[in-house]
Amino acid sequence: MKIKPIIVVSGEPYSVFLEIFFKSKKIKRIKKKILLIVSKKLLLSQMKILKFNYKLNIIDPKKINFNNLSNNKINIIDVKFNHKKTFDKISKKSNKYIEQCFSLALDLLNKNDYAGLINGPISKKNFLNKKLLGMTEYISEEFSVKKNAMLIYNKTLSVCPLTTHLPLKFVAKNITKNSICEKIILINKFYKKNLNKNPNIAVLGLNPHCESVSSYNEDEKVIKPTIQHLSKLGHRISGPFPADTIFLNENRKKYDVILGMYHDQVLTPIKTLFEYNAINITLGLPFIRISPDHGPNEQMLGKNLSNPLSLIQAISFMDKN
Repeated sequence: MKIKPIIVVSGEPYSVFLEIFFKSKKIKRIKKKILLIVSKKLLLSQMKILKFNYKLNIIDPKKINFNNLSNNKINIIDVKFNHKKTFDKISKKSNKYIEQCFSLALDLLNKNDYAGLINGPISKKNFLNKKLLGMTEYISEEFSVKKNAMLIYNKTLSVCPLTTHLPLKFVAKNITKNSICEKIILINKFYKKNLNKNPNIAVLGLNPHCESVSSYNEDEKVIKPTIQHLSKLGHRISGPFPADTIFLNENRKKYDVILGMYHDQVLTPIKTLFEYNAINITLGLPFIRISPDHGPNEQMLGKNLSNPLSLIQAISFMDKN
């Protein structure tokens, strides 16, 4: 059986991604070959300053032969990037380069000959327009996927926010039966297909202690009836639970996934618990897409102190699936 290569997009050029990529390659040995889409000039300059030494294998995207990919070298597709500094401030000047990298990667993924996509962190403020809340939505739009979910995955416990990078004042109006059902179905499908597991899912309430002084309580009116509906359909699901106690050890160990109503409600505790030992997986795409669960970390550029664990976990997950 042919082992499909992993496509890696380096993402924001002025991020710590190439540093953690160099470290990951040094630490982690994998079966699948990696094809990195990046500026050759930028890669070489950062490699020199950070004192890594890898040989490159330059690949023509129009003449890709999987037999020519190497596990000992860094296989790259060179995307031209006119930069004056090896490390610079993140700005919109990089957008064209990032778009070219993703365009090339998504074109290759359309051919269905690849294991999936890992991308480096992106500055959402600079790269995305106001209609797209994050890279989950950006890549989903490129593949005309309307139903997606952001799963922050750890083998012990994962979380999924119902709404992603949405201002808090808009969260309540976006909590609906359909949106909750959509996320739960995507989570179940992913766990069964990729992990051979029927996950046990906890759902959080929106309001403190799942109570509200308002005449309209989303926890009672929307979330609780939806959980009951999904439970009758056979899903292992329960709640709504108060967000301030669900992550206590005796509570969280009962569940595989916790679905929260908004981004920081679940990402803050999961990052506190696991720090870099988690990965961001987009559910609903026709392929596996993963990114390290951290941002570009601009202030750490060139210091050679960044932790590669999240990228190592992303590569390991992709290598096993």
